[in-house]
Amino acid sequence: MSHSPNPSSITAESLPELLKDDNAVKVAGIDVDGVLRGKLMAKKKFLSIAQEGFGFCSVIFGWDMHDQTYFRELSISNKENGYRDLIAVPDLSTFRRIPWENNVPFFLIHFHDPDTKSSLSACPRSLLKRAVDKLKENGYGAMAGAEYEFYQFRAPQSHDGTERNSSSTAAFLRDNPVNALPSLTEGMFGYSITRPVHNQEYYYGIFDTCAKFNCGIEGWHTESGPGVFEAALEFGEITEMADKASLFKLVVKSLGSKFGITPCFMAKPREGLPGNSGHMHVSIVDPSGKNLFYRETEDKDHKWQDVRWLSDLGRHFLAGLIDGLPDIMPILAPNVNSYKRLVENFWAPVTVSWGLEHRAASIRLISPPTSSAKATRFEVRVPGADTNPHFVLAAILALGWRGIEKKLEISIPPLGKGEDVGGEADKGQRLAKSLKEATDRFMAKDSVAREVFGDEFVDHFGGTRQHEIRLWDEAVTDWEVKRYIETV
Repeated sequence: MSHSPNPSSITAESLPELLKDDNAVKVAGIDVDGVLRGKLMAKKKFLSIAQEGFGFCSVIFGWDMHDQTYFRELSISNKENGYRDLIAVPDLSTFRRIPWENNVPFFLIHFHDPDTKSSLSACPRSLLKRAVDKLKENGYGAMAGAEYEFYQFRAPQSHDGTERNSSSTAAFLRDNPVNALPSLTEGMFGYSITRPVHNQEYYYGIFDTCAKFNCGIEGWHTESGPGVFEAALEFGEITEMADKASLFKLVVKSLGSKFGITPCFMAKPREGLPGNSGHMHVSIVDPSGKNLFYRETEDKDHKWQDVRWLSDLGRHFLAGLIDGLPDIMPILAPNVNSYKRLVENFWAPVTVSWGLEHRAASIRLISPPTSSAKATRFEVRVPGADTNPHFVLAAILALGWRGIEKKLEISIPPLGKGEDVGGEADKGQRLAKSLKEATDRFMAKDSVAREVFGDEFVDHFGGTRQHEIRLWDEAVTDWEVKRYIETV
């Protein structure tokens, strides 16, 4: 196997030497649901397309996460254009090797429009890059961190006493309610030192594999919930962070399948228990890496002492988040199930709210005096683990930058200590309670989403959410049958 150089130094010219001992290369792009879609390519083929790109069927932007074409065909991929090819261009800076697949070389790709050759409006990696480019034009950069909680279910043994494989687990999930699938561990035991010992090979396998796959974990522990783990990924540049967040899920799902374990990133997989969050941390930096949200001199005179160490830039960024949050909810809560998590009394924010070190607020400010100056940042706590990290980080950045450009002022007071969201003291606007409500606002003619992302993206992504809504409207659930089958 060839020695792996720093990915940022890789060029098309250096690829033959880099891949000299390999026979194949794996590539993948990301669809609107955050699902990696890709293929294995012969090395010769990959080398021939590394610079110009290759054709990739646009249907991955024309169907849902279960490969059902959208009820209302959208502009990127449809019958009229023949589900034509997009141009997929490998991003050589994303090079890594897949440890659990014999170290096969791996690259992420950007999707481009075949007519204009410009980046595809709905390509998640491209959407985030466009948001970052706006900052770069003004001499800024962005840093980010991601935290994911997820349930884990262990497939029950087969009738012969053997463990089920991933295929039989999927069949069991399809044919049985989720409560029939045993949790990896039972009970509520957050931050347990002993629970991971029960699944030690799996637990440490994820940690070590993430390090090898360049999506390293900074903190890794049990969360409060049966079979729930939480991972805080290593903080880094925002586009790299989004890639690592997507690849972290790939690691967990791939290793889980080897152990007969089904990791579940649904926002709310079980009734009566906390959901799975996907909190995102963001800060703005200058070219030297200096944190620009930190205020050098304490502002003791501001009416809200929560922001006494937050710079003017940071205050405008926060104002942008507050102003635009209700309009981008389908990005932060993209699925029907997402709104089962966003309910009162389950450690999930339900209103537009903010506060210094306030974990009940939708936007948590982390700054001195409770943290170091270089760690000053915002934690957006609305997203669940079911989100597309590229879309979430693009939305946070776009809203914050809009606040900076317009010099918006913070419009609501901070959530006071001891105050919870949804209570009498919380004056924040209630966030959408359903995907339909969120999508209607997202797609409105005057929405902030259209202002920051443009009509093409909003119409496409909004159309994909309308598809999800229609599927839900037509579904007959177990709850309905159990409640009404006999009594009505």
